Amino acid sequence: MITFALALSTTAAEGRFAAAVVLAAVTLLAVGAGEVRQQPGHRQIDDTSLAMLAGWLISLVAVGRAQRTRAAYLHEVGQRALAAEREQEARARQSATEERLRIAREVHDVLGHSISLITVQSGAALHRLCKKPPPEAGLATATEALEAVKATSKDALRELRATLGVLRRAGEATPTTPAPSGLALLGDLVGRARGAGLDVRTDVTGVPVPLPPPVDLAAYRIVQESLTNIARHAGARTVDIGLGWGADALRLRIADDGGGAPEDRPPGSGIRGMAERARALGGEPIAENGEGGFLVDARLPYAVPGESLPGGRPTAGAAPGERPPGRHPVTGVAPEESSQEGAR
Repeated sequence: MITFALALSTTAAEGRFAAAVVLAAVTLLAVGAGEVRQQPGHRQIDDTSLAMLAGWLISLVAVGRAQRTRAAYLHEVGQRALAAEREQEARARQSATEERLRIAREVHDVLGHSISLITVQSGAALHRLCKKPPPEAGLATATEALEAVKATSKDALRELRATLGVLRRAGEATPTTPAPSGLALLGDLVGRARGAGLDVRTDVTGVPVPLPPPVDLAAYRIVQESLTNIARHAGARTVDIGLGWGADALRLRIADDGGGAPEDRPPGSGIRGMAERARALGGEPIAENGEGGFLVDARLPYAVPGESLPGGRPTAGAAPGERPPGRHPVTGVAPEESSQEGAR
């Protein structure tokens, strides 16, 4: 009887529920038929015991079924845990990949811009020195070029430290004073470009608003990469930078008077990086040949997707539609610099 009970319960636990029910029913019918055929007074099992046997058979099948259900539930829980773990690992790998791409893009923008300006400044100084100027003029040329290279290198190191700061190990001290970044450094960026021989003119329209850090940095990097490409490839002399502060977005427009980009050449990593930055913030990037050179036109919404716009429009010191006096509160460019020509 013990062997039969274990076999019946195991059959139900293995998933053969119909077979277990049939076996229990056949067993109960066979026992009942055998008792009915006995002579009066010779029965081995009375009606009460027969009812108890039916209950035991049903209980054995139910216990086996419950074991099967529990095993299936535990298996499903295990599969869900494995799937969640795999999804978490996939998200971690994706996040790491995106962070590596972001750092690579930042390093490319910083080093590409700075090294390009250093190359242009050094090349211009060597070109003037090759003409064998008087000693006083040659010394002034060399001093001016070295000072420009020094300033550009210093700015590049500062930005590189800030970019690679995300790689700091856990437990290391973090800087207590944040370094200035974004459009607040646009004046320095324009000054370095002018030092490389470009006639850079800026035009700021509208009332500036405080920008979220991602939008602020993206705007600065787009202008920086545009100036880098102009200094390296365009052969231009004049660059117009326009910043239009609209109702809900910042409009960047960088145009030069160079030769433009070859029509049959695919866009480089710098232009692709600018487009990725703008699209990641919900913007609309345009990089194409313009009427007299190359044109970069990007629209960057003030609010980062999924976040609210911090603060509102600053009203102190300027009425709506008027430009605040003095240097630009966001870009650091003085109003008179909007039409000032480069020194060289």
